[in-house]
Amino acid sequence: MTQPPPPPPNQPPQGGGFGPPPNQPSQQPPTPPQAPAAPPTPPAGPPQQQPGYGYPQTPPQPQPGYGYPGQPGQPGQPGQPGAYGQPTPPYGQPGQPGYGYQQPATMPMQPQAPGAGGGRKINAQVAIIVSAVVAIALIIGGGVWYAGSSDDGGKDDTAGTSGGQGGKGGDGGTDQKGGDGGKSSGAQEKAPADPAAKVLFQVPMPAVSKEDSSVVVSGSWLTDKVYAKSGVAEVVGYDPDKGSKKWTIKLDGPVCATTRHVTDDNKTVIVHQPAMPTKAEPSHGCTQVAVLDLDAGKKVWTKTAGDEPISFDNVTISGNTVAAGSTDGGVAFDLAKGDILWSPKTTDTCYDAGYGGGEKLVAVRKCGSYDARQLNIQTIDPKSGKVLSEYKMAKGIEYAGVVSTDPLVVAADVGDSAGDGSGISDFFSIDNKTGKLLTRISAPGDQFAARCDSITKTESCNGLAAGNGKLYIATEEHEGSGESYSRANEVVAFDLATGKQTGQRADSGDDYTITPLRMDGGNVIAYKRPPYDKGGQVVSIDGATFKQTTLLENPATEAVRDVESSMSPDYSELLYSQGHLYMSQVYASEPSSADEKEYLAIGFGTSG
Repeated sequence: MTQPPPPPPNQPPQGGGFGPPPNQPSQQPPTPPQAPAAPPTPPAGPPQQQPGYGYPQTPPQPQPGYGYPGQPGQPGQPGQPGAYGQPTPPYGQPGQPGYGYQQPATMPMQPQAPGAGGGRKINAQVAIIVSAVVAIALIIGGGVWYAGSSDDGGKDDTAGTSGGQGGKGGDGGTDQKGGDGGKSSGAQEKAPADPAAKVLFQVPMPAVSKEDSSVVVSGSWLTDKVYAKSGVAEVVGYDPDKGSKKWTIKLDGPVCATTRHVTDDNKTVIVHQPAMPTKAEPSHGCTQVAVLDLDAGKKVWTKTAGDEPISFDNVTISGNTVAAGSTDGGVAFDLAKGDILWSPKTTDTCYDAGYGGGEKLVAVRKCGSYDARQLNIQTIDPKSGKVLSEYKMAKGIEYAGVVSTDPLVVAADVGDSAGDGSGISDFFSIDNKTGKLLTRISAPGDQFAARCDSITKTESCNGLAAGNGKLYIATEEHEGSGESYSRANEVVAFDLATGKQTGQRADSGDDYTITPLRMDGGNVIAYKRPPYDKGGQVVSIDGATFKQTTLLENPATEAVRDVESSMSPDYSELLYSQGHLYMSQVYASEPSSADEKEYLAIGFGTSG
């Protein structure tokens, strides 16, 4: 896969995504014209392939590689629930002391630690071989058959035969325009009479000082009243249809980490620096935890933790609890007032690296040294911090990303076998109530296009969705069924109880790339990145039939396509709801030319 560039130097950990990928079209198009422009002449060669999923491979601070000392497919044994943060005591003193600002989060994967023994290397090789064998893609008539696998190896299940829709000029795959979007599944998104969308507004890229080559602006949220987007040391609320500013929340420093979760009363949480970076001090640490009221456009509270404030790597919300994690340990705050509810004991060998939020609260607790790491996946009571269940992953797995907390799905790169920088070789489906492993799903990086930046972000996994008792994941691109050089991919489903593929799949159509965004009841909302001469689409995939309903299709004018193509779902933030699509960047940087204009965000909407 094409790898994105590393984060800019001297930046705090970023939340919600990565910087712009290499070789992307210009991000400085003129304002979209009122009348459609003629499409550009098609290139003589094949259209440029879109970048694959992945994360930077040459960041600043080295970390050990992933190890896995057992046979492939052998799960760790679930632990017994007990006080929060086992094997340490249930509570520590509120606010563990910090050790200063954490270095940028993306780090290279290195070989096995010296002294690990030949057995570890042999087992890692076996894991790679087995993963490759059980998930080989058979190219048949322009289509791809993907083999499913479970924890015990399972039996291969085919998932269809067609790689596209007969080369009909890139029609976006099986299309059910005007459908109800899966009414019987509890879905909320309905298809308009006409899915053709127009540009509602564009937000110019904020100015960045010469001292800062790039500033983190991750974080975007959507309510029924406002589209909110992080800027440089601020969060701005825009009218969802007009793009006019409704409010601005000023911050003391740039955003460090955010969560996608929004409460029922439209509150969310961020972590930001206490001051603006300077040349002398390029970062002040990510110490400020702030709850934002997105309806009122105000900060509810801002808090720090520890005698020497902890610099947090990630933050999330579950119920009425805000949970923030770091290498200095985790802290939970009351959402309403900001009081510290609990803080698990941090020892020399154990700490809460991060949390996944939403319907449930899940901790990724790290124990042991880097060459013998033990990760404990704990479902915990948000209010008390009590451990409700715990799954102990096999020793040697260094990082894990929480895909979903209900159902509980965790992703990891076992034995550093993904090989593509995606951070995923396997998914683990876990029972929240008992901590028992239900199944392990092999997902070789060269065949599946999801990715997790789980080194510090914990819940920043993209290219997939979980619900309906299934894991929906995008495949890598492969040869399409149309004319030469056409490319296509699919969304396929795995059963979270058995680990086997269901045989269902949703095709992208030739020269589109389909990516799951989220669940909508029992349906999957997905974005289709378009070919060079068309606009992108948002579709609803029926959870039962896998038929696609087009919810929105963007304009195909060159100016609009330039903006859209600069914001791929791999590295940007995409939000869709009720006929509106919002796409935004996660870095603000100086324009490459004074004559070119860049955009922070763009909003699209249908008329129906």
